[in-house]
Amino acid sequence: MALMGVVGMGVMGVGVAQNLAQAGHRVVAMDRSTDILEKGRGLLARNFRMSEMFGGPRLDVSAMMNAITLTADLGELATAEIVVENITENFELKRDVYLRLDEICGPETLFVANTSAIPITKLASVTRRPAQVAGVHFMNPVPLKPVVELIPGYHTSPETLDRVRTLLKEMGKQPIQVKDACGFVSNRVLMLTVNEAAYLVYEGTATADQVDEVFRGCFGHPMGPLETADLIGVDTILYSIQTLYENFADSKYRPCPLLAQMTDAGLHGRKSGRGFYTYNRLTAEA
Repeated sequence: MALMGVVGMGVMGVGVAQNLAQAGHRVVAMDRSTDILEKGRGLLARNFRMSEMFGGPRLDVSAMMNAITLTADLGELATAEIVVENITENFELKRDVYLRLDEICGPETLFVANTSAIPITKLASVTRRPAQVAGVHFMNPVPLKPVVELIPGYHTSPETLDRVRTLLKEMGKQPIQVKDACGFVSNRVLMLTVNEAAYLVYEGTATADQVDEVFRGCFGHPMGPLETADLIGVDTILYSIQTLYENFADSKYRPCPLLAQMTDAGLHGRKSGRGFYTYNRLTAEA
């Protein structure tokens, strides 16, 4: 069993840690917030218990929980074979994490950036091991989504890509390799859609439910764009669209003010209990 590191235990980090443990790996999952770690512990236990209910395998909850070590000490990732970073979509925050990981981890450790929009080459440039950095854009909920975007940076080596592909296969993922560009494929398109949907609500053209019903009813989408925003996290949507706006300097990525207002108000979607919709925080259902 290889030791895998996970940095950031928000919704995505919990999903990555869960998926890695289910794939048979030992996991050290780090977050500097003890409150987030405790919430993550509860989510992991719940997800392992409910795995079969949501179409996953029946799991030994005790064994799965024992495979994951939760810590607030980044130093405990020193011997990890691969570290998957999942923190907030903010380059300066990520930069600080990669600088510290570069000092802490052994020279053979690979870094995987789970980012929605930030270019992998930019993240890799702050390390002394750019050949050992690759991007994987996991989808939420991580254990249930079979496809990911695999993004090599400018310097990413073929050996790094091969090892990351092997890990993804172990996790039950089909990687689709795309070139390194802000937003990659999924969020280059999705963030525009969600941002424009938010503008419709902001301008009073339609309610969130009306926008989503058009997409569900007319196009056969299982979820509308604003339901999707709540699932991903309204704050993550805002940070991603801001990154696209900054990188491309194109007004089509101008963030909707409603997204900023909701983020400031703590209306982050399912993870906070309220976004475009209100949720039961225990079940994350509207």
